[in-house]
Amino acid sequence: MTADEDLLDDLLRLAAAGGTEVDVAADPAAARARWLPAPLVLVGSDQAQSCLRARLPRRPRLVLVGRTREPDPGWEVAELVGAEHVATLPAAEPWLVDRLAECAPGQPTGAARMVAVLGGRGGAGASVLAGGLAVTAARARQRTLLVDADPLGGGLDLVLGWEQLEGLRWPALSDADGRVDPPALVGALPSRGDLVVLSWDRGELLNLPAPAMAAALDAARRGRDFVVVDLPRQFDDAAVIALQAADQAYLVVPAELRATAAAARVVAVAAPHCAHLSVIVRGPAPGRLKAAEIARVLGLPLAGTLRPEPALCRGLERGEAPAAAGRGPLAVLCQRLVAEVTGRSATGAA
Repeated sequence: MTADEDLLDDLLRLAAAGGTEVDVAADPAAARARWLPAPLVLVGSDQAQSCLRARLPRRPRLVLVGRTREPDPGWEVAELVGAEHVATLPAAEPWLVDRLAECAPGQPTGAARMVAVLGGRGGAGASVLAGGLAVTAARARQRTLLVDADPLGGGLDLVLGWEQLEGLRWPALSDADGRVDPPALVGALPSRGDLVVLSWDRGELLNLPAPAMAAALDAARRGRDFVVVDLPRQFDDAAVIALQAADQAYLVVPAELRATAAAARVVAVAAPHCAHLSVIVRGPAPGRLKAAEIARVLGLPLAGTLRPEPALCRGLERGEAPAAAGRGPLAVLCQRLVAEVTGRSATGAA
């Protein structure tokens, strides 16, 4: 973010040297939509005061950039803005190229594949699909993080039957607004094998701050192989950050007329934030609506269908994680979706 054309030329040159592309914003208003989702933000010293006036939320990996011939913005301003570093060009050019190279495609710092799941209406089964995807990825030896982004969902640890496991939940992490150490995050959360869960509890209802979600997802990108985020239907800033960060999003829609109408509203809100949004249609279909017809009405690709699975419902009530046995319609669908996202064969993913 800078309106200084000379500084912009320098930063574009350094980004090219680091092998990464950048979005350019001249001021905070233009930067606001990408402020939290971006893996790295560089703020020119000419925009430091504008950032303070705009009250942009704090975020990890923010660098204040100036040049030797300009007045030094100083650490006092940097701290007010929330910058982790002050980079003065040209002396800091090699360091800045390294930071930009970390954001280049294919780098380990952003290696995790991220999937978001949301429901077309309440009770659509999005949380069960999210749990099934996470369990399936972990069974395929992917280091997996399941993130509960729905404060009203009752807690994803219940979906897995993990409510008795020790570990931190969102209320203990909601103040996080900086770079989170991946091993520390994994070690603090409930886990079994390769699966780790960041869930809500059943305590006091709290809002999830957007910087906390940004910090958690940043750590997940750097420390996990596969991330699944269960999103609420009512989007807050934290949910938008997660959706924008997702490589693929799935909308679960029951095969019903009213559910399809409700899902159309969700699509209108979600689609602008995710280029890869697909629909999964869940049966039964009391009015004989076809999955392809529902996908056509919603204007989305059809990623798959789910047949009724009474044994799954009974297992969830007994505390059995969805798709844990690797059999049944949900497990088969999750195996295929994980394979598609990770680029592995479905046989290997199973």
